[in-house]
Formats: sequence, C-alpha cells, structure tokens
Amino acid sequence: MPRFFFDTYDGERFFPDEVGMELESIETAKTEGQKALPDMAKDALPDGNFRSFVVSVRDESGQVVLRMALSLVVEVGCADA
Repeated sequence: MPRFFFDTYDGERFFPDEVGMELESIETAKTEGQKALPDMAKDALPDGNFRSFVVSVRDESGQVVLRMALSLVVEVGCADA
C-alpha cells in the first residue's frame, strides 16, 4: 500500500508529517485530508477575522499530489446572516 504524508498549515504554523499513513489510493488520501480541515479550524479559531487552513498531501517520493484548503471568515454586522 502506498504511504501518504499530510503536512498542515493553520495560518500561523507549518507542521510537516514525518510518519504518514498507508492508504489504498490517492482518493482515500483526499478523504483523509478533507476530514482533517474542519478539525483544524475547530482547534485553532482565528484571533482576527480570517484564517486559512491547508493540508498538503505528499506521496512516498515527497511530491505534493494534493492540496486542499479551508478558509474561515468572520464578518461582523452582516444583515444577510
């Protein structure tokens, strides 16, 4: 099974994945990365009004094969809420 590494960036700090996970396919890696994004946002609420959370997935050769991001925007005084 191929090994994928999930490097994360929470808008302030970069966390390289040195261990990785053995997964069946790149599609499975995509699902795992997508599941991580909301947890990252929940654990690191922004001090300001905007923060982006990023997961970069590398394969065993170190090449980035997927990159996904989630942006959290806080808008104050919005009439359309």
